Amino acid sequence: MPAVASRQLKQPSPEVRRRAAGLPYAALFSKVWVALLAVSLIAGCGKSPGGMQALSGEPLAGEGKILLVNYWAEWCAPCREEIPELNAFYREHSEQVLVLGINFDQLPAEQVRQQADKFGIQFPLLAAAPQGRWGQPMPQVLPSTLIIGRDGEWRRTLVGPQTVESIAEAIFGVDQGANF
Repeated sequence: MPAVASRQLKQPSPEVRRRAAGLPYAALFSKVWVALLAVSLIAGCGKSPGGMQALSGEPLAGEGKILLVNYWAEWCAPCREEIPELNAFYREHSEQVLVLGINFDQLPAEQVRQQADKFGIQFPLLAAAPQGRWGQPMPQVLPSTLIIGRDGEWRRTLVGPQTVESIAEAIFGVDQGANF
């Protein structure tokens, strides 16, 4: 049997191994940490704890309130019919209920503002649709209004134009603590 020549590689010193192993990971870790910190600071800046932001850029605080989240569109005649009822409900019950509007078509902010002015919308409009926030998909029928309990959980979806009375009845049906 022929002898196999073995060539022994010189092992790097412990100091060299430690520097080679530690530096890339330490540098990567610090860069990732700084990036995550920056993203979290930027993402959280100016937003309410619930993370909802009005079209105007203002944070919306709905904590402890019932949310009435209404999907509407300019081309939807029943939506336009319902807006005065939502305005009246918002004025009368804003201490207990936060009425929010979402433009179904997800148009640019300036277009949504113009449409809201045109239709006399007086309640806050969300800057973006809350994609799945309450475990509900985007509605397929307009107008649609989600009722979100004080605990932030979806309670019911109202389909079709509502009145002040039908909204109050629906909310009382899911929250007997509502005092209308």
